Formats: sequence, C-alpha cells, structure tokens
Amino acid sequence: MKAALLYRPGGPGNFVLEDKPIPTPGAEQVLVKVKAFGLNRSELMTRKGLSPNVRFPRVLGIECVGEVEHDPAGKFKLGQKVAAFMGGMGRDFDGSYAEYVVLPQTLLYPFESHLSWEQLGAIPEMFQTVYGSLHLALKVKQGESLLIRGGTSSIGMLATQLAKKSSLTVLATTRKPVKAELLLHNGADHVLIDDGNLAEKVKAIYPEGVDKVLELVGTYTLKDSLRCTAPGGTVCMTGMLSEQWSLADFAPMEYIPATVHLTIYDSGQIRVEEQNFQQFIRDVEAGTIQLSISKSFTLSEIAAAHQFMESNSAGGKIVVLTGD
Repeated sequence: MKAALLYRPGGPGNFVLEDKPIPTPGAEQVLVKVKAFGLNRSELMTRKGLSPNVRFPRVLGIECVGEVEHDPAGKFKLGQKVAAFMGGMGRDFDGSYAEYVVLPQTLLYPFESHLSWEQLGAIPEMFQTVYGSLHLALKVKQGESLLIRGGTSSIGMLATQLAKKSSLTVLATTRKPVKAELLLHNGADHVLIDDGNLAEKVKAIYPEGVDKVLELVGTYTLKDSLRCTAPGGTVCMTGMLSEQWSLADFAPMEYIPATVHLTIYDSGQIRVEEQNFQQFIRDVEAGTIQLSISKSFTLSEIAAAHQFMESNSAGGKIVVLTGD
C-alpha cells in the first residue's frame, strides 16, 4: 500500500510517499481501506514538530472515511462504510495518510450514504468539532447571539450553518474584507473584520456582549474574545488557527471577566453520538446543509495539499482522496 510518512518534522517537502505492507489488525482492531480524509490544522502543527509527545517516523491523519477491509471480531461487515477520527490517530499510532489503516473498533462510526467520497471525506472531524462545540460545550439555545472567531475556516463556515439552523444570531469574523461577502452568503448576520481587537465592534452591536463565542483562532485572540462576552456567557476555545498551544503567565482572575465561562471542545475526549452523525449526513444529502469544500488532492499530492493549507487561502475544507 502507499503511505505518506514523515520521518522528521519540517516543511511539506518532508513527506515521503512509500510502499508499505498492509497492516494486520489485532484484537479489537479493524483494517480500513481509506477512501478519503480531510486535512486539519493540528496535522500541520504535528508536521512542524509542534505537537508534544509525537514520535517519528509517523503517518499523520486524525480522520478518514472508507470501507471495512477486515474485522477479526466480525463486528463490522466487509465493505461497510465507516468514518473515524481522533483517539490518537496520526499521533499515538499511524493515521489516515495511507491507503489502509488499522484502527481501534471504538473509533469507527458506521454509516450509510450515497454522497461522493470527496464529500464524505470532509465530514467526520468537521462535523464532530462543530456539533460538539455548539451543543455539548456552548449549549447554544434558540435566540442567542454567537460570535464565531475564524469564520472563514471550514469549522467556522459549518458552525454558522448549524447555528442558524438552531435560530441563533451569528457574528462571523475574517481578517480579509474581501471575504465578507462569503460569510454573509453562508448565513452570517454580521461580519466583523478581525484586527485582533473585536470587543468594541461587538459591543457596538450588543452593548453587554454576545451570549456565546466559538474561538477558532486560539490563544492569540482568546483574551479579547472573553471581553466580547456578556456576563454569564460562555467562550469555547476549539481551534488553534494561530498555531499556539499555551498562554504565558496565565492569571485567571485577571484574564477571565467575572461570571464569564471558559471551556473547550475536543472530540478526542467527548464524542457526538453516532445517530447525530448519520442525521448530519442525511441533512447534507437533502441539501439543508452545504459542505464547504475548498479543494481536493490525491494522496500522491499530500505535500501540495499541506502547502495549500499553510497558505491560509482555502476558505473551506481540504480533502485528500487516496485514489489517483
């Protein structure tokens, strides 16, 4: 099988496409024939050597969709469509940047769909992250206001759609004025140009601040996002587009405004139930949710795919198909 290995961290050119033996699943593992996978910023950070405890060589990839090739336990049927994400994929053990991958049974979500592999490849982690952030972490309610910081990212674009589906008022941000129309077309009620200081712009619309904030930029803008939030409101830090894991000299009493809540969402810790995943696929099939797919690549083009992701010009999910 073909697999993209990273022997040492660095630039996109460090990926090496190699022929490897198809792995054999052990107890409570399943061999999956990978059909497609989405790219994620966390993989870019791992590639750069910014992910703690990741050992090289490593096959990256924290998500995929494909078909069951072999399940020794017989829980999954041959050819059954499955999705997988997180749970150590591409970090603790080899991930989806390959034609086949061995995965723990517990990571697999079986599903049915007539969507293309390109469309399906965009869904697993993007859906889990958005749904989990909005409904498990932020616990959004009808009529609330939501600031999405990092609105043009694939997560931000989908979050806007799901938030509007739940009858929220959405304020979405972009650093580039030329992308304002994209956000409005996607359903945002207000577009704010993000220069790192949004609190005054937000409070010009909501004087007390917004009810909820989905923070996708990360630690770089987190303090300002907390200042955008109304008393009793909640900020969920989900993304790290700024590629910075931690805060220096974090003093909670000074950093977090009184009665404002700060939480995170990590699909590796808490997962959305399978039936919600299948329903989301049905919504995409019915056209009530529009997937934002920026560009597709093949596995042999993995270096170019990472270059494109690093250029920050995607404006949607980047998908890699394993077939040339």
